[in-house]
Amino acid sequence: MPAVSKGDGMRGLAVFISDIRNCKSKEAEIKRINKELANIRSKFKGDKALDGYSKKKYVCKLLFIFLLGHDIDFGHMEAVNLLSSNKYTEKQIGYLFISVLVNSNSELIRLINNAIKNDLSSRNPTFMCLALHCIANVGSREMAEAFASEIPRILVAGDTMDSVKQSAALCLLRLYKTSPDLVMMGEWTSRVVHLLNDQHMGVVTAAISLITCLSQKNPDEFKTCVSLAVSRLSRIVSSASTDLQDYTYYFVPAPWLSCKLLRLLQCYPPPEDGAVKGRLVECLETILNKAQEPPKSKKVQHSNAKNAILFEAISLIIHYDSEPNLLVRACNQLGQFLQHRETNLRYLALESMCTLASSEFSHEAVKTHIETVINALKTERDVSVRQRAADLLYAMCDRSNAKQIVAEMLSYLETADYSIREEMVLKVAILAEKYAVDYSWYVDTILNLIRIAGDYVSEEVWYRVIQIVINRDDVQGYAAKTVFEALQAPACHENMVKVGGYILGEFGNLIAGDPRSSPLVQFNLLHSKFHLCSVPTRALLLSAYIKFINLFPETKATIQEVLRCDSQIRNSDVELQQRAVEYLKLSSIASTDVLATVLEEMPPFPERESSILAKLKKKKGPGAVSVTELEDNKREGGELNGEGDRGPDPAAMASSNASTPSPSADLLGIRSAAPVGAAPTSVGSLLVDVFSEAGPAAPSAAVNDDGFLRDLEQPTETSDSLLVEGSGDSDSASPSEDPAPPLSEADELLNKFVCKNNGVLFENQLLQIGIKSEYRQNLGRMYLFYGNKTSVQFASFTTTVSCPGELQSQLNASDQTSGTTGRGWSPDPTGTQHRVLTDFSDAPLLNIKFRYGGALQNLTLKLPVTINKFFQPTEMTSHDFFQRWKQLSQPQQEAQKIFKANHSMDTEVLKAKLLGLGTALLDDVDPNSENYVCAGVIQTKGQQVGCLLRLEPNGQAQMYRLTLRCSKDSVSRRLCELLAEQF
Repeated sequence: MPAVSKGDGMRGLAVFISDIRNCKSKEAEIKRINKELANIRSKFKGDKALDGYSKKKYVCKLLFIFLLGHDIDFGHMEAVNLLSSNKYTEKQIGYLFISVLVNSNSELIRLINNAIKNDLSSRNPTFMCLALHCIANVGSREMAEAFASEIPRILVAGDTMDSVKQSAALCLLRLYKTSPDLVMMGEWTSRVVHLLNDQHMGVVTAAISLITCLSQKNPDEFKTCVSLAVSRLSRIVSSASTDLQDYTYYFVPAPWLSCKLLRLLQCYPPPEDGAVKGRLVECLETILNKAQEPPKSKKVQHSNAKNAILFEAISLIIHYDSEPNLLVRACNQLGQFLQHRETNLRYLALESMCTLASSEFSHEAVKTHIETVINALKTERDVSVRQRAADLLYAMCDRSNAKQIVAEMLSYLETADYSIREEMVLKVAILAEKYAVDYSWYVDTILNLIRIAGDYVSEEVWYRVIQIVINRDDVQGYAAKTVFEALQAPACHENMVKVGGYILGEFGNLIAGDPRSSPLVQFNLLHSKFHLCSVPTRALLLSAYIKFINLFPETKATIQEVLRCDSQIRNSDVELQQRAVEYLKLSSIASTDVLATVLEEMPPFPERESSILAKLKKKKGPGAVSVTELEDNKREGGELNGEGDRGPDPAAMASSNASTPSPSADLLGIRSAAPVGAAPTSVGSLLVDVFSEAGPAAPSAAVNDDGFLRDLEQPTETSDSLLVEGSGDSDSASPSEDPAPPLSEADELLNKFVCKNNGVLFENQLLQIGIKSEYRQNLGRMYLFYGNKTSVQFASFTTTVSCPGELQSQLNASDQTSGTTGRGWSPDPTGTQHRVLTDFSDAPLLNIKFRYGGALQNLTLKLPVTINKFFQPTEMTSHDFFQRWKQLSQPQQEAQKIFKANHSMDTEVLKAKLLGLGTALLDDVDPNSENYVCAGVIQTKGQQVGCLLRLEPNGQAQMYRLTLRCSKDSVSRRLCELLAEQF
């Protein structure tokens, strides 16, 4: 880099900065800045013969003012002019200004690109580096389009200087990360790979960052880099610190390059060539040997550099998982770090050992450190280290040590940090289930878990214990006895009451022979907890009471008295009132045989994967050890026989053979008077199944998912409806004309239904189209009602649903139409069936054709099927919300829009719209109480897309800022577009 001459000090800039720093107030600073801006503007406009030094000085002042937080709206052209200067300092300031202030959409971008091209072709290494730095700093798609093909040529050219090669490699890496589709290596691939053999270590360090990124996306194209990387690593590892003097850091040769080489090798499986593999194993052994050597310096930088290489080497050993000797040695080395005084080393050692525990070669070696890990769990001051210790205990658990580890985790749970209690509970529940030899021990463990950390025991945990008890005859009596004793505690958690109500309602008769647990004693014990419980638990207890009447007829009068009291049959909660009334009537009029049939014991649950494990997978954050990996690699233990993952339905306790429809299932008020259980007719049924590979469900299969489809029957015919059968002549034939293009207002009509599911979709002087739809999880259905507003009959009325363009691969749609219409509302509404394959942005098209007065009417509308209809609300705490918010921090995962309010900024209206969107509206999460935050998961066939929303209203300016962060970028953008029109 050329030396800065004496005249480049820019005294005027120094004086201006000094004046700004000496300002006593914000107002004085703004006044001084405005004065300077006026002076610079006059200089740029008035004096056309400004020399390069003056331009550089004024551009520097503008840059400083911008960095203070003030807007700059002039001076860009002068900065571009500096690029053509032959002086380094002037060109440097011009590039700096452009990198910071010029937008990629600026009109000056063509002039900037021309200046950059001139510098790249100048062969002046200093100017070339400045140009490459500017391209990397801007990193826009326009820059990639202009220079993506030029930079690889510079990188591999034989006459390019080493400093330029380094800049070119890092510049190409930046462009590849922003626009991977534009950076095509092609013919340059092999020559870029061979940069690993370059004599200049700086070039190798820069090139390996590029090659690692390219290898992750195209491993086959760059697989030749493995042998070169091993060769380079071998030379570094075997060299003395004096051999690479310029790249030795505190007696450690080239530590950054060594780490990058080890990380590159983790992109590939073990080398197939025996010689290369042997050389690599030798390198790894050398690294492990050096870790045992006494330190050459007491400086922390020396130990940090050595340990960085060591941990990358251990990661590579774990990745290969094929060298037993190396795995055991790595485990022993990590074991030494478990008691190191440095907290970071202990954390990294625990994290790496979690992965080692999943290997068949090193699992036993990891288990030898169990006492040290338990001690870390109890004594570590840092909560993150304690969490990693809990992860390691979970990973090293097997049948031989399960009881010890579960006991220690339960003991720690009593004093554990609140942030990790829920995850600890899930791990204890999984281990107790997975390695239970004695099922009474499993029951004791889970009940103890509820007693210690009841607030953190999710539904999946107590569901699971009930499933296992129901499926295992040999443990039912013990479970009833144990839960009965647990309920006698003065302070009893609500989850314990749920488990007690369910188990005693099913198996209380197994302990009824003991006078201390007679039927009346069991009932009184449960009922003493009733007034302390929430509504769902009370509903479960009412179901347990009706079960008691079947099990113990002598309790019938007492229980009926409880059901008959005003607090039950006149309860303000509809669910409790309905249960009390129905159970009271059932116990009064049903015979003993009927009661025994209706209230018979729950059947065994089907065998399926534990839902607790799925819950734990969701809890794991980035950087944590993969639960899937740990589970897949555990060699011992298995699932308990016959346990399902569906939770026990409290209502199902009351009726094992008949299902009571959920009171919330009929959202639209279109349920018919048909008896419960009757399958709906196929016409008008919209079944949205975003997981199933099969086609649309048949009507006979429409009685699943808690009565969701069964509850939504077709409306019955109204008395004022009039249908006229279509005749068979040519006038009544279906029109053959092509569908019309969508109406100009189709998008506006669709936007009205983003936050609601029913209403009038379209209306003109002839026809009114109403829509009613319902969505739940991955299922949904839509009815279309057609109203003839005239006194004349329509002929040849047909409807067709289609998916335009790419939507055909994203959404399968078919319609079922009735072939007749007339005056009034059609009692057999048209329905469509959809199957969502992946996220989508377009909407299905509905084409309607009919003849009115002999003239063909041809309309095309957009059906309001939008991606947010498949939201599953997700409740989150403030900590969980902002933790997940930070995890979704990639630029492409966020979509943000600032816009003026289109409607009144009424609080209740805003809340209603956000709830209508389908997400969960989270209270007391955002520090600003005026902001709204929501969370939800969109269900599609291929994946689940997590979405977080933040809406910040500014009542004074009548504006909103809407921010969406989703795990899939296309969903973020689409939701942002949809929602910006709603507020």
